Amino acid sequence: MSSTGTVTHGKPEITLHLNIGGMACSFCTHTIQRALSRLDGVREVHVSLAHEEALIRYDPSRVSADRLRATLRELGYIVRDPRKVRAYEEQEEELRREYRRLLWAAGFTAVSALLMLLMWTRVVPPAVLQPVMLVLMPVLALATVFGPGLYIVKMAYHSLRRGILNQHVLLVFGAFAGLLGGVLGLVGRIFEIPSLMYPAADFFGVATFVTTYHILSGYVSLLVRTRASQAVRRLLALQPETARVIRDGEEVEVPIDTVRPGDRVRVRPGEAIPVDGVIVEGTSSVNESLVTGEPLPVDKGPGDEVIGGSVNLLGSLVVEVTRVGEESFLHQVVRAVEEARAMKPGVLQLVDRILVYYVPGVLAFAVLALLGWTVGAWMVTGAPNVPRAIYAALAVLVMGYPCALGMATPLAMIRGGGEAARRGILMRSGEAFQVFKDVQVVMLDKTGTVTKGQPEVVGVRGWAQDEATLRTTCLQLAASVEKLSEHPLARAVVRAALAQGIPLLPASDFSALPGQGVVATVGDRRVYVGHPRFFAQELGVDLEPIQAVLADWQARAWTVILVGVAHPSDAPLKGVGLIALADTPREDAAAAVQRMKAAGLRPVMLTGDHRRTARAIASQVGIDEVLAEVRPAEKAEAVRKWQQQGYRVAMVGDGINDAAALMQADVGIAMAAGTDIAIESADVILVRERLEGVMDAYEIARRTYRKTVQNLILAFAFNGVGVPLATTGLLHPVWAMVAMVLSVSTVLSNSFLGRRD
Repeated sequence: MSSTGTVTHGKPEITLHLNIGGMACSFCTHTIQRALSRLDGVREVHVSLAHEEALIRYDPSRVSADRLRATLRELGYIVRDPRKVRAYEEQEEELRREYRRLLWAAGFTAVSALLMLLMWTRVVPPAVLQPVMLVLMPVLALATVFGPGLYIVKMAYHSLRRGILNQHVLLVFGAFAGLLGGVLGLVGRIFEIPSLMYPAADFFGVATFVTTYHILSGYVSLLVRTRASQAVRRLLALQPETARVIRDGEEVEVPIDTVRPGDRVRVRPGEAIPVDGVIVEGTSSVNESLVTGEPLPVDKGPGDEVIGGSVNLLGSLVVEVTRVGEESFLHQVVRAVEEARAMKPGVLQLVDRILVYYVPGVLAFAVLALLGWTVGAWMVTGAPNVPRAIYAALAVLVMGYPCALGMATPLAMIRGGGEAARRGILMRSGEAFQVFKDVQVVMLDKTGTVTKGQPEVVGVRGWAQDEATLRTTCLQLAASVEKLSEHPLARAVVRAALAQGIPLLPASDFSALPGQGVVATVGDRRVYVGHPRFFAQELGVDLEPIQAVLADWQARAWTVILVGVAHPSDAPLKGVGLIALADTPREDAAAAVQRMKAAGLRPVMLTGDHRRTARAIASQVGIDEVLAEVRPAEKAEAVRKWQQQGYRVAMVGDGINDAAALMQADVGIAMAAGTDIAIESADVILVRERLEGVMDAYEIARRTYRKTVQNLILAFAFNGVGVPLATTGLLHPVWAMVAMVLSVSTVLSNSFLGRRD
């Protein structure tokens, strides 16, 4: 169990986050919501079928967490702590258990199919085979329904007890009708009762077949869910397990959970910062991409805040701890991801929407058949035809279970997934196929999504003049010095020089000045590369000659570094030039945005970067709406606000800071080069990192949904004809199996042999 406490309008409130096993369809989410909401003190309930999780907000003075968990268990569900590794182990064990059920059911079905094939082909004389079948077929049917299929019977019971009609109920009616028909047929044959001479073997065979089909469908569904996101465990792994705490003047390495606010922690260059705190000693550049998503390090010094999980790049730091445990940034992100996952808008699957009407319809036909051949026959002929009434009702229930139902959606998804894969797109969830077609707003993270996610040289100018020779000299000197640095800007400068074929010069006596720049000796000159503030305040260089260019570049949200040289003769430092760097838009970003607008979608940029930078990038690619300076938890909240207004939202991102928003969105889309957490939180992954892949996925999802609808129509077509015919009492049970084979074959053909529209 994971829980946090808050106070809402002066009243205490606890948020309980649970992992729930045993959920089968979207009816389960509504059942859980209704049951928990009826408890006194429960204020809000969110349930996610895709991730099998629930988020419950309640008043602890009126209802306890134990009562909430007990209610879920009474409903027939398994309750787990979502953050414990044990929960994942239990999920894997559940998958293995379902696989064993499937193997047993498949074995029973194979034997039944063989016996029936021998009966139909008359390879074995009927006189020899029939006695064997009369013994084995009921044993196989009972073993299937009450062996591997027993859990379905239990879930159907819980559903019926709560007034819910779903596919479990439909299966149990069909399977039990087959068993009852078989038993009546056996009784009629054993006691030679003509009115009960039902085809016992066929009825038993149908019970076996439909149960196995249902178990297969359930196993596939569980497999998809079990392989779903484990983002929370990956997020928590980002925090170092130990911290180097300064006590009595000595550094002591201790477990991270023993660190307390007020402790001072040493962080060396290249290490991950283990805690949230304030720098009290040292200066450095810190990579805070997990907070803002921006690739450029931030200069930090005494008094500046740092975030646990970010990386100290250069200098040694002493950090005074301010937040630990549940209050730390990483745990806040974890909480945001958990809440987003549970609060993600539920999707009533198309199959479940059809079942709302189909299941009562089948039951109504069964009752109609029963009444028609009893009351109806009595009114017409003066005598009820009870045997035929029973036979017709049983036939309706047997024919009513559409075995292709469980395959209609997965097969369409397999087809759509294959098409997507050929375009470099991985569709990870069924929700992506069903919901994407309804998306109206596409929220785009800036860095690494709209842009390339790394700085590039976008401008080089001479100090006082714009001659090509001077520009080349500026880039050559800068790259010769920066090749000794690991700073992202340094690597960008070196890449630019090498791309232009500029040879790098030998450099020595390299020194990095955290937050300011670097200096090294190249030939007989001392070369300085760094921030304009460093040149003006520390080196005393007059920036007036370049002020106009500097202001212009900074207005474009470019990062500017200066290059200067000093000779050994103690001559004053002389400026050589300026280099501008920026994270530039992807080549296809503008085209992708244009396709979104043409399709009626509304692109919105969502970023933790400064407004000026965000506006500059948005204007280049044609995005009109921008939300800037947004923190990770606020990104998920921004998505939620659009959803509360009735919009379906897709979120495209690549960083840790996008994980909660990706999870919250109706469809989360991640770049393949993004962080593992972003990828694990997404429904769609763009393997080729093309932003136009968003629209390719959108179009594939629309086509796949149409194919799903076609498959469902075909799956139900045979039942739509067969169920009314079964009310006549003339439909042999074997036709139920024929309908199963034909419907499955038709759905298969439509999924993979039809035109790829």
